[in-house]
Amino acid sequence: MKYALIGCGMICANHIRAALETGLEIVALCDLVEENREKALAMLPEEKRSGVKLYADYRAMLSEQRPALTAVALGSGIKRQIVCDCLEAGTNVIVEKPVALSLEDADAMIETAAKNGVKLCVNHQLRFCPSMRALHAEVADGSFGRLLHGAAQIRRNRNKAYFDAGKWRGTWKNDGGTLMNQCIHYTDLLQWMFGDADEVFAYTDRLTHPYIEAEDMGLALIRFKNGAYATVEGTVNVYPNNLSDALAVFGETGTVFVSGKYLDQVERWQFENGTDSLPGAIEKYAVADMGTGHTPLYRDMIDAIEHDREPVCSGIEGRKALELVLGIYESAASGKPVRFPLSRGSTMDYVGRFDR
Repeated sequence: MKYALIGCGMICANHIRAALETGLEIVALCDLVEENREKALAMLPEEKRSGVKLYADYRAMLSEQRPALTAVALGSGIKRQIVCDCLEAGTNVIVEKPVALSLEDADAMIETAAKNGVKLCVNHQLRFCPSMRALHAEVADGSFGRLLHGAAQIRRNRNKAYFDAGKWRGTWKNDGGTLMNQCIHYTDLLQWMFGDADEVFAYTDRLTHPYIEAEDMGLALIRFKNGAYATVEGTVNVYPNNLSDALAVFGETGTVFVSGKYLDQVERWQFENGTDSLPGAIEKYAVADMGTGHTPLYRDMIDAIEHDREPVCSGIEGRKALELVLGIYESAASGKPVRFPLSRGSTMDYVGRFDR
């Protein structure tokens, strides 16, 4: 399957590794910056480099190479036109999270994919962590009984050097804040486990990063349509460095609490029907090449293309994670609970919110 990558910045190494490990034929690398293109090419085995063409113009790349699958690894605020052009050209697309920074842009991508009969996948790769796949199976099997509540904790440090390394970071136009950047994987996991959100109430603030536009801390309480609740605590203000991320799910007959960068440290996995289900539950979904999660996500997307099904992390699923963060933003800005679904929403609605 012919594959191309648009965007050869910091995250491209994960995409190239996934493409190689899943046997894709890498035919093109595209980036406006020549140095980025050359660095990306150097990541390939030497014997594969001669078959790869480098482009600055993605439209020329699409026309000349006609890839079956294209990954778009670009800034969050500039993806709509490029993704839609790829889909219009008949290539399936994997797009980095978040799918977009507005519901309008997300809807345009989803509709364009459907119109052209191609697949759109959003890179919410934490769904492929063995613990998360096992947890989702426990939820689906009813092991928790009635779901009661969940909790996501994302406690990280991002200093000025991090934001200086990418001037788009922390801006409303091209990034959003910690909830949109660092925490959106967890809003995705929560709605994957609990279903559609019904209402949210939240606070956000910019506490220690006066040089960015968006929030560096967010606290949210979510009620889901099934009657369960969840909390989200997201911050990049932790001194002096990251604490472990964590996710918990509580039900009438079960408790799961996992932590770690890839949620691979199981603190509690206990159900009324016994605790010995843990080793089998995790091992059943073990992935030898899990890495950052890109490889199993790529493998799922390839299978979805070949068998004409929706990928696990479809455009619609990516939109749900985006909508939840935008609902949090709206609640925090208005000081009121916000009901779902949202009719519209964009990070650009909050420009100037933290100006003091």
